[in-house]
Amino acid sequence: MDEVNVVVAHSERATLRVGDVFLKVDADQARIAVEVEAMALTPVPTPEVLWHKPPVLAIAAVPGTALGRLGEPSTASPAAWAAAGAAVRKLHDAPLPPFPGRGRGLAELTVDLDHECERLVTTGVLPADLVTRNRQVAEAALRPWTPVFTHGDLQITHVFVDGDEVTGIIDWSEAGRGDALFDLATLTLGHEEHLGDVVDGYGTDVDLDVIRAWWSLRSLLVVRWLAEHGFDPFAAGCEVDVLRSRMRG
Repeated sequence: MDEVNVVVAHSERATLRVGDVFLKVDADQARIAVEVEAMALTPVPTPEVLWHKPPVLAIAAVPGTALGRLGEPSTASPAAWAAAGAAVRKLHDAPLPPFPGRGRGLAELTVDLDHECERLVTTGVLPADLVTRNRQVAEAALRPWTPVFTHGDLQITHVFVDGDEVTGIIDWSEAGRGDALFDLATLTLGHEEHLGDVVDGYGTDVDLDVIRAWWSLRSLLVVRWLAEHGFDPFAAGCEVDVLRSRMRG
């Protein structure tokens, strides 16, 4: 081992890489417990849990490379994106987990979204027309859904592939019962060009308007948090660009 790499770190949690081992430190021990249980229940490939001593979880590195990164073109093949869609479908078809997950219910989500939109405008983080347009788009996601086993934070950096095969899906601390289309939207956020590949692999009719609505909704909810925690939602291809793309379509 030559060094310790900080993968991500903020006031809530941190992930370190030490050789081929990832150490996750989480102030919320319930999140770690959910992650361990979710990885034991899910039918898709996950990292091997090496040991678990709250608030630290040690897992083995997953072979392959991440499907991509937000703000950068993905070098993964269309078949790899389709394989990711197929893996997500396998997860969603699995029995519901015994834990509810950390996602908001419909009523709470609507209240939080309206509150966040107001703050984005009053604090000058985003222009009013951008927020208003995306709040209109987001409305399509605010409908009842049938809960499925969801990952809850299915960013493309959490899906690893080797060639055209999914080798592992990581970071299950937000897993639980949720909206299937939220997972698909999170996976394709900022990579709309691969949405068709993912849906092909998912293998069923998908309401694309709801996925686009979740892009707007998720981005509106996280822009201010990201900026306050050292991330840059204004970087090319990231959340603010996702919001701007809805002004064009």
